[in-house]
Amino acid sequence: MLIREIKPGVQWVGAVDWDRRLFDALIPLPKGTSYNSYLIRGSEKTALIDAVDATKAEVLLGNLQALGINKIDYIICQHAEQDHSGTVEHLAAQFPDARLLGTGKCLELLREFGLIPKEKGHEVKDGESIDLGGKTLQFIHAPWVHWPDTMFTYLPEDKILFTCDFLGSHLATSDLYAHDEAAVYGPAKRYYAEIMMPFRQHIQKHLAKIKGLQIDIIAPSHGPLYDRPEFILSAYRDWSSDAVKNEVVLPFVSMHGATRIMADYFVDALVARGITVKRFDLTNYDVGELAEALVDAATVVIGTPTILAGAHPLALYAAILANALRPKTRYASIIGSFGWGGKMLEQITVALPSLKLQLFDPVVAKGHPKEADFRALDRLADEILAKHRELKIA
Repeated sequence: MLIREIKPGVQWVGAVDWDRRLFDALIPLPKGTSYNSYLIRGSEKTALIDAVDATKAEVLLGNLQALGINKIDYIICQHAEQDHSGTVEHLAAQFPDARLLGTGKCLELLREFGLIPKEKGHEVKDGESIDLGGKTLQFIHAPWVHWPDTMFTYLPEDKILFTCDFLGSHLATSDLYAHDEAAVYGPAKRYYAEIMMPFRQHIQKHLAKIKGLQIDIIAPSHGPLYDRPEFILSAYRDWSSDAVKNEVVLPFVSMHGATRIMADYFVDALVARGITVKRFDLTNYDVGELAEALVDAATVVIGTPTILAGAHPLALYAAILANALRPKTRYASIIGSFGWGGKMLEQITVALPSLKLQLFDPVVAKGHPKEADFRALDRLADEILAKHRELKIA
């Protein structure tokens, strides 16, 4: 059993999932993850924050047993998604007198998921608090981080903010705290890109909401804790801001080589102009890395051949993914090739309705790219450079 003390009366009792490699049947987890659960014991009452994924129920229950916990007064569910609430049923059975606390929406979802009966659960309001005896837990509603039901929990006596998914990372590690910040930065940014980025405006509001709190430790529900909170708060302020970087993300797919030739030429043209390029061959890539690349980039250019009169499915998927993640990207274009015609351009453009983008004229070659197509790619690179300079980004 792995139990770690954060502060006197505050312990990490969760589970590290070293071997999980896929989340939501969509998100790769190259470095695993953790399901953080926190036990807070006051002089009078005991509370548990978050109940780990059902696959790790025996770990959480074993940790509580090892601590000799025979009574829990409050089970606090900050978010109904099953990686946070999967063990609620087991906890309710083992501690039948415990009160389950959550936002109204959280309790509604837990009932819909069949995790608690209709009569179970007590709704807590924004700003409401409970006294455990020398330790106070204050609840802060934080909807759309990244579901409508989420809340944070603040422990003022120890200056700990439990942030649920907010500020977390999919990272299995033996370290309780993010002491190797360079190693944590990438997984945290990737996590933000995959899960938080579509709700960027809400993220900004929640950062502002917690700004006045005295925080010594940030305790998310995934990944290591932060005993230097400014590290992750500063990163989130940067990622969620409106500022973009002098970067182009280029996801592309090529069937017979024409689009690849154009993509390679275009990369060189951009680099020659001092623009950073993040290039993704869509036949062999990590969707999380593509999402992470989209966080900062000023421009995205999708490369695709025409297949069956339309865009290649992998290129169309990349466009759909970018649309769903809603990055702060300002500009977009399309490069590619065709044989006799089709609706490739229309399909890609229609797949990006949620993004507020200025579209540059596409560069599409008929068959193998010719000198005129290469010159058009140079013109596109010039347009991108000019727009990036207008934004005064470096």
